[in-house]
Amino acid sequence: MKILIKNALILTMDEKFSKFKGYIAITDTRIEKISKSEIEGAFDKVIDADGKIAMPGFVQPHIHLCQTLFRGTADDMELLDWLKYRIWPLEGAHDEESIYYSAMLGISELIKGGTTSIVDMETVHYTDNAIKAIYDSGLRAITGKVMMDYGTEVPASLMERKEDSIAESVKLLKKWHKADDGRIEYAFTPRFVVSCSEELLLEVSKLSKEYGVKVHTHASENRGEIAFVQQDRNMRNINYLKKVGLLNENLILAHCIWLNDEEVELISKSNAKVVHCPSSNLKLSSGIAKIPELLERGVNVGIASDGAPCSNNLDAFMEMKLSSLIQKVTIGPKAMDCKQVLYLATMGGAKVMGKEKEIGSIEEGKKADIIILDLNKVHNAPSFNENEESQIVFSGKTENVITTIINGKVVMEDRKLLNFDEENIIKMCNRSIEKVWNRAKISINI
Repeated sequence: MKILIKNALILTMDEKFSKFKGYIAITDTRIEKISKSEIEGAFDKVIDADGKIAMPGFVQPHIHLCQTLFRGTADDMELLDWLKYRIWPLEGAHDEESIYYSAMLGISELIKGGTTSIVDMETVHYTDNAIKAIYDSGLRAITGKVMMDYGTEVPASLMERKEDSIAESVKLLKKWHKADDGRIEYAFTPRFVVSCSEELLLEVSKLSKEYGVKVHTHASENRGEIAFVQQDRNMRNINYLKKVGLLNENLILAHCIWLNDEEVELISKSNAKVVHCPSSNLKLSSGIAKIPELLERGVNVGIASDGAPCSNNLDAFMEMKLSSLIQKVTIGPKAMDCKQVLYLATMGGAKVMGKEKEIGSIEEGKKADIIILDLNKVHNAPSFNENEESQIVFSGKTENVITTIINGKVVMEDRKLLNFDEENIIKMCNRSIEKVWNRAKISINI
């Protein structure tokens, strides 16, 4: 398949922040040529992007597709209560159908909002069905089954034996890792130290090295979590992850709000990656991560929405805007400017995934993960002084995204999803949540 995007204002998001009006030629899965002048040749599809912006798709390296079904069911709670009284019981009540459509609902929202790559954390059961949704949709993802074998307050529906958790994870890895020519990769995803035994984490460390795959987990999101780890393992989160052999370049850490100076230094030296989820952190009253400090220390940082029940949207535009605004209150108006934030939402996320040579910018030879934006909207106007980055970060909305291309395939055009039936997904999710809620037997009053 050969695609030509012509007459676009191209925001490359390369290291020089290059932008110019030009042409992009795509052959199969890759960007074959970028030019300021017309590209000759025969193309199967030509997209005229005159007056529009072409840029790399957003990369969100911390998502829970299994939780999209629970949007609006877990509001106004702090993290540990949110987990114990809502999310864990609901996750434990999933079936094969509900988790598939939960994933499809999340993927639909992500693609319509311009996200082309994610790092996903599923739940304990039925992960195969969720990965099947990723495969069917065309989304690029690193994903894995959540691992939970420890804790007194984990519901029986999610508690597993260490041996079973490892065996199922390795089985899924062997089935899905590098599927569809590498579009899908597998990661080991122990939930967090609170719900994982030391024996499990040591085994994950060993297997990650053996198979050469990422480890994706939560860390230092909530002060109660940190207090638990301190009491239970006799050290702070990051120090403990180092002890069990997980703190290295293959570790993706979500949140990292409550770090001390020693932990920041440990992360920096280890080349572990951090994912910032501002709307989730605000909604669960977890706190504000010191992202400028992490960046100053050379830590690779990406931006993501987390799961729908703790952000209520999987909206990269919201996360970009909040990432900037929450830092300005304490640091000053120049903190996290729009160019830096846009970089974190594209190349920053690519670096977190270990895919900066493949995605995150529009450059010849890279994968064709491209979105086309129409900024000719009342909420963006006026356009002057080459302020496209500001229009995207501070006034952009998902409705600005008109076309999404992943791996050289158009998956949304004129805001219509091409690979699946959006209305049917909504219908199936409305049916599924009622069944899941009833199975979970959740008390309204907590």
